[in-house]
Parts: sequence; C-alpha cells; structure tokens
Amino acid sequence: MIRVATPAPIPQHTRHKLEQIFKPDYPICKEDVIWVLELIKKKVAEEDPMLLDLSQPRLLKSYHYFAEMAMMLVHRRHLFDQEADRLRAWLIEAASGIIDLPPSALRKARY
Repeated sequence: MIRVATPAPIPQHTRHKLEQIFKPDYPICKEDVIWVLELIKKKVAEEDPMLLDLSQPRLLKSYHYFAEMAMMLVHRRHLFDQEADRLRAWLIEAASGIIDLPPSALRKARY
C-alpha cells in the first residue's frame, strides 16, 4: 500500500495571513514575501513528509520561484504595486505542494 502524505493542518492565524496576502486588492509588501518564503523554508527544513510526494519537476519549479523571489528581495529595495500580481503568482509557484495554500489563493492570484 502506497502512503500519500497529507498536509499538516495550518494554524488558523497562518491560514488567515495567507488568505490576506493572496487577495488581489491587498497591498503586498516585502515583509509578506519574506514571511511566505520563511514558511516554505520551515517546511523544507523540517523535512515535511509531504515533500516526498512531489515530483522532481515540481520541486525544481518551486525552487526556481523561491530563488527568483529571494533574488528580487536582494536586488530591490522596494516592491512595486504594479508587480503585486506577479509576486503573488511567483509565491504560489514557490509554495505549490509545500504549503497547503488556501483555495482562495489559487483562485484569486493572476498569472
């Protein structure tokens, strides 16, 4: 029997913050991006069993977008309002399969 890992429940305050960050009208800021990246980093550092179920292409894609976001933070002092949709899309790609994103995040983010 093959066991498929299920995501650990996300605390209510974490789920609320994720829903807030992914609302299209929410003014996403640098601290929000860092918070999501820290959440991803924590899941990877804890070696969450859910990661074992991800395909290598999915892991590489998540890593690619994680790295893009990190480099954007290193090279820019400010995140711009016109980039909000792109930032949300990149965060979703970085977190896919690693964080149990709220369904509203996937519906509301625009690629």
